[in-house]
Amino acid sequence: MERGVKRPRGGAGDDFRARGGAGDGCEADFRRWDVAETVSYLRREGLDQWEQIFREHGITGPGLPFLSEAHLEKMGVSPLGSRLQVLHCVQKLWQISSESMKVFNDPIHGHIELHPLLVRFIDTPQFQRLRHIKQLGGTYLVFPGASHNRFEHSIGYECTHMHQPLVGYLAGCLVQALHERQPELLITKQDALCVQIAGLCHDLGHGPFSHMFDGMFIPKVRPGEKWKHEMASVQMFDHLVRVNGLEEVMVHHGLTLPNDLIFIKEQIAGPLENSVLNRSWPYKGRPMEKSFLYEIVANKRNGIDVDKWDYFARDCYHLGIQNNFDYQRFLRFARVCEVRGKKHICTRDKEVGNLYDMFHTRNCLHRRAYQHKVGNIIETMITEAFVKADPHIQIQGSAGRIFSISSAIEDMEAYTKLTDHIFELILYSSAPELSEARAILNNIVCRRLYKCVGQTTAETHMDASQEKLLDWAKEVAGSKPSGTDANLTAEDFVVSVIHMDYGMKEKNPINNVHFYCKKDPTKAIKIRKKQVSKLLPECFAEQLIRVYCKKSDDRSLEAAKKYFVQWCMDRNFTKPQDGDIIAPELTPLKHDWHTLEKDDEDSELDDNAVDNHLGMRDETPRKTGRNVKVNLFQAQGESRL
Repeated sequence: MERGVKRPRGGAGDDFRARGGAGDGCEADFRRWDVAETVSYLRREGLDQWEQIFREHGITGPGLPFLSEAHLEKMGVSPLGSRLQVLHCVQKLWQISSESMKVFNDPIHGHIELHPLLVRFIDTPQFQRLRHIKQLGGTYLVFPGASHNRFEHSIGYECTHMHQPLVGYLAGCLVQALHERQPELLITKQDALCVQIAGLCHDLGHGPFSHMFDGMFIPKVRPGEKWKHEMASVQMFDHLVRVNGLEEVMVHHGLTLPNDLIFIKEQIAGPLENSVLNRSWPYKGRPMEKSFLYEIVANKRNGIDVDKWDYFARDCYHLGIQNNFDYQRFLRFARVCEVRGKKHICTRDKEVGNLYDMFHTRNCLHRRAYQHKVGNIIETMITEAFVKADPHIQIQGSAGRIFSISSAIEDMEAYTKLTDHIFELILYSSAPELSEARAILNNIVCRRLYKCVGQTTAETHMDASQEKLLDWAKEVAGSKPSGTDANLTAEDFVVSVIHMDYGMKEKNPINNVHFYCKKDPTKAIKIRKKQVSKLLPECFAEQLIRVYCKKSDDRSLEAAKKYFVQWCMDRNFTKPQDGDIIAPELTPLKHDWHTLEKDDEDSELDDNAVDNHLGMRDETPRKTGRNVKVNLFQAQGESRL
């Protein structure tokens, strides 16, 4: 991403702007002003000639966002130039910045601008670390173009287009859309900046190879520990602010501490305290009337958030896959409605099909790229190498303490130094204690990978703990079919369980979305699946069970495939797609796999009838037990027997 020159923001039309400087803090709470404080602001801005008119009409801070040029004319403010001058002065209170903006060139969003406060966050070692963490982990070893990193994603989801008046291309655009459409929401410049900072910093806690670290490596070396990258993002954010002295900078730009710090962290990881007295509203950073702000960066309610919008576009671009979701439509129809005392972001009823398409796009990305069978086994091998290297890697943290790969999550200074570079550190090391880990990584580089011998599914949800996967490897090794010569052990197999869903496990996320109708945009409604289409999914989650073989010689691989088919038969799993090819002597023995469903029979009969009707069937009699030829349509003039 190319960084360009500063670009000043100016003009009365620029939305969400306010003067930078230490004076921002006193004007941040203008919505609490009484008449005296309001006219005091006019005096500070050199508009004291209108002070008496504002006093006579009782204008207070909460009413300023609703003040229009027509209102000022009725109040007696003239001429037009004076009215525009007063409006411009008033609008600066809830607009973000007129300071010079940094211009970047992003491959997805084009030329983009960043607020100077965001640049201060970016120009820190903790944020720059994201340049060295691949967005898609080991997937880039399968898809050559997928070498983009967490830095790009965090910037892109936070930037604004040159021609967009609000800072923050996605998080900011959604805030702006809501502000322009519904000024009564009273979205302040502090709200907008906090949302953008949360978007910028939401991925600070990712470890080497992104989700591989917290999804595969940590569970192996620290079983039972409920550690996720969101927790580390909050810890890294605190560390970043503290060691770079950003508290003063945030106050300088009008933020209120510690309240806004809490709000930013809550957007990243949810409520910060488990034991919350007020269960109806667990957040502290913003009151319930601002509940919709928590649905922009990481939407815990239904998963529709700007994080997905950026990674859909960015990942598809680098993977070479078509992105069918257009977030601009959501922006166009987004508005806030009140539901049982809370305010939620809603969209038009006609957009329900597009939202199902969005989650279908997410599912397709997982199937085609994120959960690619080769990419998954590469990450499994990297994890194995990291596990073997873990006790021997030393990372210096705070106060000179030494940490391993797995313990670095306890110290943010050490964790700052932990990136994808650990792969090369092990690969190019000469330390004898790293020989096993080095050999695994060398096999990856030379493409000597574990081979997938098959994929199946279970009828019901299965436990996928580390212990269960090891037990299943033993079961596969014990499923040797008769007539198979090769002897394979549990150590030769790797069993992997892939969870596929629409983002909310077994639940339909659209059930948690509120819609509104054109006739009454203030009333939120639910739209159930059966109201949309009968062709939508019946279930929204499944598990894919994959088995890999570590041996790569042809004899062992052929045997491993038969082991796998036999295990699927014993476990009553679904028949592998290539089961009849890799083990034709085994699959006929499983009666359930060869029971023709009635629907299939009816379908085949229907197809035959259509073919006969169209005259497309071969008239040659078949050699069957009963050789019968039937003419459904006689030629014209042919006599009937």
